[in-house]
Amino acid sequence: MRRFPPPINLMTSLKNYKKHTIGIAVSIIFVAFVEYYVGWTKLLSPWQNQSWGTILSVIVLLLISYLLRALRLYDYFKQEMRGHFLLTCRLMLQHNFFNNMLPMRTGEASFPILIRRYFCVPMSHSIPALLWFRMLDAHTLLMFAAMALMIIWQDTWPTSLCLVLLATWLTVPYLVYVHKQRFFSYLYSYFPKHRQPLLDKIQLGLPQTKVAFWRAWLWTVANWSIKISSFAYILTLFGPIPGLPAVLGAITGDASSILPWHGVAGAGTFEAGVLVGLLPFDIDSQTGLSVAINLHIIILGTTIIGGILSVLIPTKLPHG
Repeated sequence: MRRFPPPINLMTSLKNYKKHTIGIAVSIIFVAFVEYYVGWTKLLSPWQNQSWGTILSVIVLLLISYLLRALRLYDYFKQEMRGHFLLTCRLMLQHNFFNNMLPMRTGEASFPILIRRYFCVPMSHSIPALLWFRMLDAHTLLMFAAMALMIIWQDTWPTSLCLVLLATWLTVPYLVYVHKQRFFSYLYSYFPKHRQPLLDKIQLGLPQTKVAFWRAWLWTVANWSIKISSFAYILTLFGPIPGLPAVLGAITGDASSILPWHGVAGAGTFEAGVLVGLLPFDIDSQTGLSVAINLHIIILGTTIIGGILSVLIPTKLPHG
């Protein structure tokens, strides 16, 4: 019997259309605002003072952060991906491309699709793993922000209190891991029996051992250490931005991706995020906007390079 595709949900289609329309509108307004407020010619002029060697070095650092992300994924799904690291790199570069270029975080949907296509990992396994990765990412990002603020406000806040708060925050992922079984036991009591096998599959997407937990966390910290350092360094290259404000600008810029509405490829909202981290330090708004846009240009350029490299990587599907 011929199988027909499921009917299109009209309301869902309208919501998606509305989101994409808002994203495009945000991008257009942002481009016009920059031209009026600063001028694109003036904004891009700092590129004349940068050597190709310097630009190439920061691009390489960003690509290394992508490599560390691929290593985290390969290590986490080592049973499914063993012997296919290049294919894992291809998956990660493509996921990163879609994630950075598509509006409203719609690129996240590419992860379960790609990992199912390349490694036959079911979505009931990959989506919980993706959520776990994102929790580790958010936790690590906030940890770096807290450390930077501790140094900046060391004369205002007692050092001992800051260290206690930081140490407490560091325990959060481990506490989530330790108590996940209790959480799932609670869910089992409310799920009907015919749905409980789905919970079993979801649990498989989470760390199964303490070793798996610690390795995923360490890969996450290594990745974000390079990524945030690279972002901050680029900000200081394109304007008179001190180191610690640059770190905070890099963090708030990256964190802007969680906003419900943002432009195509993050245009406008990423720059606004960077400014949130820079402006409290009395950095001129035009300077802040200039360095934020130039950082964004390098990020998008590296994203495109990664996307091209992913297509060039020779791969063979393990199940093909």
